[in-house]
Amino acid sequence: MRQTRGTRANFWRRRRLAVPATAATGVEVGPELPSDATVNLVLDLALRIGEVQLASGAAAADVASTLVQVTSAYGLPRCEVDVTFISISVCCHRGTAASPVMSMRVVRSRGLDYTRLAGLEALVRRVIAGRVTAEEASTELDAISAAQHPYPRWLATMAWAAMAASVALLLGGGPMMALVAAVVTAAVDRVGRILNRFNLPFFFQQVVGGALGAAGALIATATGLVPPNQLSLVVAAGIVVLLSGLSVVSSVQDAINGYNVTASGRTMETLLMSVGLITGVAFALRIGVHFGIGSTLAPVSPLSFGTVPIQIVTGAAAAVFFALASYGQPRALLVAGIASAMGVGAYSTLQAAGADVLTGSALAAVLIGFCGQLLARRLRVPPLVVGISGLTPLLPGLTTYRGLYQLTVQGDVAGLSTLVLAMGIGLALAAGMVLGEFLAHPVRTRLGRLERRLRSADS
Repeated sequence: MRQTRGTRANFWRRRRLAVPATAATGVEVGPELPSDATVNLVLDLALRIGEVQLASGAAAADVASTLVQVTSAYGLPRCEVDVTFISISVCCHRGTAASPVMSMRVVRSRGLDYTRLAGLEALVRRVIAGRVTAEEASTELDAISAAQHPYPRWLATMAWAAMAASVALLLGGGPMMALVAAVVTAAVDRVGRILNRFNLPFFFQQVVGGALGAAGALIATATGLVPPNQLSLVVAAGIVVLLSGLSVVSSVQDAINGYNVTASGRTMETLLMSVGLITGVAFALRIGVHFGIGSTLAPVSPLSFGTVPIQIVTGAAAAVFFALASYGQPRALLVAGIASAMGVGAYSTLQAAGADVLTGSALAAVLIGFCGQLLARRLRVPPLVVGISGLTPLLPGLTTYRGLYQLTVQGDVAGLSTLVLAMGIGLALAAGMVLGEFLAHPVRTRLGRLERRLRSADS
């Protein structure tokens, strides 16, 4: 009886053997794969791992690389991964005799929990090393995703307040300005949490946050707590807090690595959140002008070498408090502080030496990216934590406020140029961070080889 084409396909599917294409058979069958149930379990595990990474702000290339390594570790060697801003797709190819299996997951929520991200990174390392089965990894991932934040909410609010105080001191403010910035930021954070319970879109939360931050600074000025020429430092500290955590670095990294759809989505989100913040601050400034609450721009004094130690300490403190507010572990706090101290120290030194702000920002970001990658690998901390925390003190909060003040209070179109400069600083920080991570990759690879050789020699 003649064998039909469908019968031959079923025959080879049942065998699940790796048979190369030959002139005798004329049939090509893919590599031997686990059962369909195992394939579905592995794909679901990989997608959930990618969801946590993407929701935490990881770059699309890093997510895709992790998913390929996870699926390969469980016997799925031919998987294609596609990452967009809101979804992840994985396709497992099974040769010409079996249909491919494709699965997709949508990322519906985003948030910063660096303890959860650290637990995920540890699980991924164990999966790649072959020390945990797919079933065990799935159960452990459930526990990681469902775990509560390691710190109470009030501690996160205090950390945001302390971060704002540190940024105010970093910008040259005094103790009273730091205290006002802390109180205003704490109030903004608590109001933001209330609005989040009503599922208010994050854009409007940024508008409310910017308006409340600027209004609090105006009230402090009207009551005499803050001099009019120092109001900009309080508002700038609040702007840095509200800008922190946005996926500027990941957007640039996605664009450089060719993930243009993901980069466009993240860029649009960042621009929208920034516009919401600018709108809130501008609205509050206009209200202050209407009620006659005067304010002036703080004079820009060039940094000197004598102020570099103060800049380093306050910058490191801002990064540590940001990591704490994002529920980072103590080890992550230490690495974030070290990375930020190096970056802020480099930036302050370059400014004192006469370098322009764009050059200083870019070179400082390169140093943070390079050293942060090496420290993160050595201390088992997610590199994303180091990068975002280390760059936070360098965000252009004061430059953004100056541009808004020029536009809304002075009516000067030069404020547009100042806002463009703020955008340029943000891009310089992101691009420098990506370049530093790129330069650190070969060094990390060589250090890894050296460690493996030393371990093999000891054994």
